[in-house]
Amino acid sequence: MRRFLIGFMVFMAAFFSFSSAKAEFRFGLLLVGPYNDHGWSQAHYEAGKELERELKGVKMIYIDKVNPADRPGITIPELVDDLADKGVKLIIANSDDMKDGIREAALEHPEIYFIHISGDDALTGKAPKNLSNLMGKMIYGKMMAGFVAGMTTKTGKIGYLGPLINDETRRLAVAAYLGARYAWVNVLHKDPKKLKFKVNWIGFWFNIPGVTADPTQVSKNFFNEGYDVVISGIDTTEALVVAGQMRKKGKEVWAIPYDYKGACKIAPDACLGVPYFNWKPGYKHFIEMAKSGKWKQEWLWLGPDWKDINNPETSSVGFVTGPALKPSVKKKLDKFIKGLADGKIQLFKGPLYYQDGTVFLKPGEVATDKQIWYMKKLLKGMEGQSAAK
Repeated sequence: MRRFLIGFMVFMAAFFSFSSAKAEFRFGLLLVGPYNDHGWSQAHYEAGKELERELKGVKMIYIDKVNPADRPGITIPELVDDLADKGVKLIIANSDDMKDGIREAALEHPEIYFIHISGDDALTGKAPKNLSNLMGKMIYGKMMAGFVAGMTTKTGKIGYLGPLINDETRRLAVAAYLGARYAWVNVLHKDPKKLKFKVNWIGFWFNIPGVTADPTQVSKNFFNEGYDVVISGIDTTEALVVAGQMRKKGKEVWAIPYDYKGACKIAPDACLGVPYFNWKPGYKHFIEMAKSGKWKQEWLWLGPDWKDINNPETSSVGFVTGPALKPSVKKKLDKFIKGLADGKIQLFKGPLYYQDGTVFLKPGEVATDKQIWYMKKLLKGMEGQSAAK
């Protein structure tokens, strides 16, 4: 009898464990970098953990360092197969670098929903119906970053630490330049010819020794050449780390990190602020659709909630000011943000020209989302490559 009771208890425990697993809604998260990178991947990871806590019955399974250096020879479809075996119903791929692999996996797993971050397959019609795209409208955050850089620089030389070169990275660098130029010309009333804005690309979203340029050295080079503000466009915080080190040596320099709300903690005395992504609203939207069985394919490019750009429930893009930002500049920034919100300040408005002198926007022409999304070159007034060599 005792043996029977023990066997029955083991069976019931296994049954309830199986039932619990079936009741859970599991979603997978593929992160291109470390989950704790103080940047791009950590912003995604923390949004997933927040929703895991908030939404009943939702469980996240993540795999980080999904890149050729950390996982050589491992493909996206292989990782998706592993997540499928663990019972996931939705998979989020958080890098443009995963575009081809996640589309292939979506075709192989029609029973699973997929979100590709930053891509456009759902927009162009290349995606199967179980694949959607999500991105934050970071052009606004970069405009704010450029604005505070333009208001703060004393040398008139602003550096931009870029990752690889594509439509996304060009449009973000352009947005930062336009924000800096607006501050320099329209607020400080200085000669636009005396503003120097240079973009140096490292070759990937973060440092891969032997493959990319070293972002620490690129940041040092900027500061050593008289650039006193460096805006980061990469996933990690090297520019801010270097700025903090230089300030300890008495140099008056600043940096603006990227992606993650808490990035200023690395070197607060050098940090002017952070344009950051809040993935919670977008993730929640897709998880609830998939969980309820009401999925529909979408291409979403979500912007700030202009009522409160730092509202974690509603705003997909935000900007937090850093400890190094002067209160007087903070007031000017608030006014700038208000102008962006009500449309009185429109930076993507012609005349604007590409580096080679060809027309991007005619006089008075306001760019469409599609024109901004598919940014073909850097603009006249910016230094740096517009295309990979």
